[in-house]
Amino acid sequence: MFTAAIITLSDKGSRGEREDLSGRVIQEFVALLGGQVGDYVLIADNEQLLKEKLLFFSDRKRYDLIITTGGTGLGPRDITPETTLEVIEKEVPGIMEEMRRESIKKTPHGMLSRAVCGLRGKTLIINLPGSPKAVKECLEVVKPALPHAIQLIQGKTDDCAR
Repeated sequence: MFTAAIITLSDKGSRGEREDLSGRVIQEFVALLGGQVGDYVLIADNEQLLKEKLLFFSDRKRYDLIITTGGTGLGPRDITPETTLEVIEKEVPGIMEEMRRESIKKTPHGMLSRAVCGLRGKTLIINLPGSPKAVKECLEVVKPALPHAIQLIQGKTDDCAR
């Protein structure tokens, strides 16, 4: 069992002009892995607001996992990776490397992702793209390793060398 928060970044979504399908995909994924979503927010592409949410969900609510969706591309308002890098204490590059590697197999646009992954305290933060299709594909990549990663962060593994 683990706890999670979802943050969707979308200017249009935050104004009610677009439905958040990516956030729903993440909700279903967390439930499939036996996790509990405690907070699910939809915010505009705003650096200060994202930083506040990341800090609140990791430091105050102490979620095991925060997944963001949106704001990872090359657009002028895409600020998710930079903001995440300001907050995390340790990078976990292997998760994003594998997601990008698998994404590139499906579309050359996968190499344009600037998403990052890292730890703040005992919270794993993962950036995902904004497209529901890309979110689903990226979550399938991380699915085999995520339960073990969360156990390691929680200190619930006895011996990883076996």
